[in-house]
Amino acid sequence: MYKIVKRREMAQGTVVLNEIEAPLIARKARPGQFVILRANETGERVPLTMAEANADQGRITVIYQVVGKSTKLFRDLDEGQAYLDVVGPLGRPTHIEKRPGLALVVGGGTGVAVVHNIAKGFKAAGNRVISIIGARTRDLLIMEDMMAAASEKLEVCTDDGSYGHHGFVTNVLKDYLEGREKVSEVICAGPAPMMRFVAKMTAGYNIPTLVSLNAIMIDATGMCGCCRVSIGGRTRFTCVDGPEFDGHQVDWDEFMQRLTAYKPQEFISAEQYDAGHPCKIGRGR
Repeated sequence: MYKIVKRREMAQGTVVLNEIEAPLIARKARPGQFVILRANETGERVPLTMAEANADQGRITVIYQVVGKSTKLFRDLDEGQAYLDVVGPLGRPTHIEKRPGLALVVGGGTGVAVVHNIAKGFKAAGNRVISIIGARTRDLLIMEDMMAAASEKLEVCTDDGSYGHHGFVTNVLKDYLEGREKVSEVICAGPAPMMRFVAKMTAGYNIPTLVSLNAIMIDATGMCGCCRVSIGGRTRFTCVDGPEFDGHQVDWDEFMQRLTAYKPQEFISAEQYDAGHPCKIGRGR
């Protein structure tokens, strides 16, 4: 059992932060890696990239958006209660080294949680880190203070203009790509359409771009093939080959189609959970 030692709701209660006791995972975790969580014996195994890992305290931090049955199960776990399973660290860590020029870290929605630990890693390696984060409105923005601490400069965007720059993260990103300072790399996480547009934009400037893919996943060992993605025309598994890939090589049409493959089942599963009925459909984040 993995106890929740801190729980905080963000973004009007639609996003939840959990600090979890997991000393062995915290000791080994590196930026970009993820864990698999399961609430109970019948729960779905859900992959979440760690927003932070504190080896001294023996804790990891995960942040998730409440969408379907499984994340509602997570939401209903209180501080002091525990996850049945937390497995990790999994996936390949972000390749971090000191480079000339700017490292641009771009996060949208709960993707901000994914890029936070990566931004910290790049900054600790001596890089100049500029972070660009966005949300639909100010009320849905998360981790602003933490991202500011992990960056040399933080740019905040809201789609409706209620805070920071009015518009998408790509608007601010373009300013930096066309600026005087050299950009060495772009690292991006967030909704698939956002990552796709970021990769399309950076391709025009020939800037290396990493995207963290949130593929549907089951065993996280490379055996089931559920999380397969096409990268540069070749099949890769997000769990063991990723979760980060060259954004310019991702088959975005295929990836986005596979993400929505189980939407009807996810909707029914969440409805049954809300109604208090035994859920016979296993998927549903």
